[in-house]
Amino acid sequence: MKVLMSMNHNQEIGLEMARLEHDKLCERHPLEQLFWECTLGCNLSCRHCGSDCAKDLTASEMPLEHFLPVLDEIAQHQDPATVMVSTVGGEPLVRKDIVECGREIKRRGFQWGLVTNGYLLDEKMMDSIAQAGVDSIAIDIDGPSAQHNWLRCNTRSFDRAMRAIRLMKEVEGLTWDVITCVNSRNIGLLEETKQLLIDAGVKYWRCFTIVPMGRASGIEELQISDSQFRDLLNFIVKTRLEGRIDVNYACEGFLGAYEGLARDYFFSCEAGLTVASVRSDGAISGCLSIRSDYNQGNIYRDSFWDVWNNRFELYRNREWMRKGKCAQCDMFRYCQGNGLHLRDDNGDVMVCHYQRLKNVKL
Repeated sequence: MKVLMSMNHNQEIGLEMARLEHDKLCERHPLEQLFWECTLGCNLSCRHCGSDCAKDLTASEMPLEHFLPVLDEIAQHQDPATVMVSTVGGEPLVRKDIVECGREIKRRGFQWGLVTNGYLLDEKMMDSIAQAGVDSIAIDIDGPSAQHNWLRCNTRSFDRAMRAIRLMKEVEGLTWDVITCVNSRNIGLLEETKQLLIDAGVKYWRCFTIVPMGRASGIEELQISDSQFRDLLNFIVKTRLEGRIDVNYACEGFLGAYEGLARDYFFSCEAGLTVASVRSDGAISGCLSIRSDYNQGNIYRDSFWDVWNNRFELYRNREWMRKGKCAQCDMFRYCQGNGLHLRDDNGDVMVCHYQRLKNVKL
């Protein structure tokens, strides 16, 4: 496949409908997903870590009793069953009380999700979190063994993650998927990675590219070229047409003519619209992919619900993003300045996927 340069009529209609829905969400901002950065401690030291997590397993670990009042406050205003609370890190499984955390989230009526590297997800842990009521798990597989272990800086990481997949398959009612961070080392092995996942019984797959921030900043091997990015999207489109595994490019940027083809949905940055987060230091933000300082409050001094309803204006009215490369862009109507995690502390866009695709010469 060559790079797609223009949209068809159905895509244009889809984008317009997505824009109207985005405007409605800005007005209603129903909280649907809350990320809790329950620790910055981690058992790995991955090359691409956007939050630059520490090997100190107790680093910046928020006590459970500090987070639960946030959930109690939310439950006073909306049905907790409509909110997915995702425990993330760092690596959430390094917390000695992670099962208790999940149990308390579920006891309050919320859905419980877990994002993990899978290293500690053995039989005992899987049984414990399943008994606590975990609803969904996202786990990382970054290509075949050598490429995965290189990115994770651990020679046993791949085998541990594959073990976790075998265990997750056995849990009735559990929703789970695999995340792959595409980089220069694994971009040429996407077909092999796809077959590996299909053989392992994976049904749902998300592909990310790596934003140069945190530990990933300045490591050229973590980045792919514009033409390789085009190849990645073409691979995803082809794989989706095959129907053997449900793959999506992640929700991390506007894709121009690939909108509606490389994902199940049209792009919309949901940070601050349906998605919020509580960081390990108590900061209230959009999603945890946003590493620049767009915090809107802090649970240690503010009401979470008040912050969510009254302090997320820069997330919900993104006209301030119409500057620099975005000032005259013909796609701003639909892109709205791209994902907020792709902006730096000055509000300038760091990565524009739409521009990357335009850079590719036919």
